[in-house]
Amino acid sequence: MCEANAYILKDGIEELLLEGVDKVVPREDGILLENIFGQQKLVRARIKEMALVNHRIILEKNE
Repeated sequence: MCEANAYILKDGIEELLLEGVDKVVPREDGILLENIFGQQKLVRARIKEMALVNHRIILEKNE
């Protein structure tokens, strides 16, 4: 399976945002994440790191 868990950095600590993400869509108002269950989250953030072998997407809030 190719899903990854998405985390958001808060005060230097990774906080789980959404599990099983299989779709990442950049938009003007943020990043849209969608998981294998159809759950969606729009986050005003940027991608800091994607480590797909480790199934991790790290996001940072936009200032």
